[in-house]
Amino acid sequence: MLQSYELSDVENKIIRNFWGISHTLHRVSEGKGSQQRILLILRENRGMTQRELTEHLGIQPGSASEVIGKLEASGLIRRTPSRADRRTTDVRLTAEGEAAAEEAYERRKQRHQRMFACLSEEEKQALLRLLENPNAYREAQDWQGGAHRDKEGRGRK
Repeated sequence: MLQSYELSDVENKIIRNFWGISHTLHRVSEGKGSQQRILLILRENRGMTQRELTEHLGIQPGSASEVIGKLEASGLIRRTPSRADRRTTDVRLTAEGEAAAEEAYERRKQRHQRMFACLSEEEKQALLRLLENPNAYREAQDWQGGAHRDKEGRGRK
């Protein structure tokens, strides 16, 4: 590693390692609004409304609609008016879409296994516990945009 890494404090080293992991995850992931990711989300949730899917993806509705339209044209998903709320559209996998989603899931599972192959099961469990702590703390403390906020939305140190 770089000499500046060796001179860094522990927190900075942790952040730099997270940064490297983040880049790796970005390279091996399906992409924020990719067709593969949409298939995987629909597989995991057994369908959802188009609005829920768009929010889950974290992309603009127009971008989501474009990708969803391509998946529908390919016969992988079906959009239907919601029975619960006619203003909403339900999105579900077709049989062909379920098969494609299962293949995408298996490829993702293999990538994840390769990524963590250097760790034993015990190390994976320990890492999981360690990662869950800062994530739970961040969620409980309502961190926003890198600035820590209290319950009233005021910045705190």
